Amino acid sequence: MMTAITGERRAVGELGAYVARPTGSEPAGGMLLLPMITGIGPQLRAYADAIAATGVTALSWDPWHGHSIEDRSGEELFELMAQLTDSGVHEEQSQLLDHMFDELGLERVGVIGWCMGGRFALLLAAHDHRLANCVAYHPTIPAEPAPNHTEDPVALAARITAPVSVVYPGADHLVPRSVFTALRETLESRPDAATNVSLYPHAEHGFMDAARRDQDHNREPARQSWAQTLAFIGTTVGERATQRV
Repeated sequence: MMTAITGERRAVGELGAYVARPTGSEPAGGMLLLPMITGIGPQLRAYADAIAATGVTALSWDPWHGHSIEDRSGEELFELMAQLTDSGVHEEQSQLLDHMFDELGLERVGVIGWCMGGRFALLLAAHDHRLANCVAYHPTIPAEPAPNHTEDPVALAARITAPVSVVYPGADHLVPRSVFTALRETLESRPDAATNVSLYPHAEHGFMDAARRDQDHNREPARQSWAQTLAFIGTTVGERATQRV
């Protein structure tokens, strides 16, 4: 059952964010959303709203500090992405997590990211064990790391203590199957946390992007994986997280 929501842009210290919350309730669970290169554009706000409609607070990190695909070209955003540092990104995301726990009063918080955000979701979950889940949608982990990538998400995945869901497109032209296999093996080697892996053989990298979702080879993977993701969120941070079978 979907609930009514409110969505607004908000300042968290010097950071910007988009917050979507169910109306008429005080949810105990929340998700930190880490966008793909397009930033907090219409697509990410729609994902935040959809998560909030399930009864979970959704707060979105703004990697471009007020800009998005709505006012910047893809080329400009790629230039900005090359300036991100793993340490600087972690500092901003940690501040947002503090806000979610301390100011929003949430008891359980997870993280979900797409493409570049998927990589950062894995890194954040490796460093911050307050997280109750981690969802990495087609995380951008190329065989050769970019110059500004100083941390290895595949190796660090062994430190994640929360349940992890990874969604991988079999036709990913940026992330080789060998990288995905190594990530899966690392996650599955963890002794105490669940690993859910979804492989869509013909889907392409970034298949959740609004410009690609409706292509024939992406349509069903987008539909199926999103339904599974919402269920995973519900059982790890939503109301169902406290229910016993």
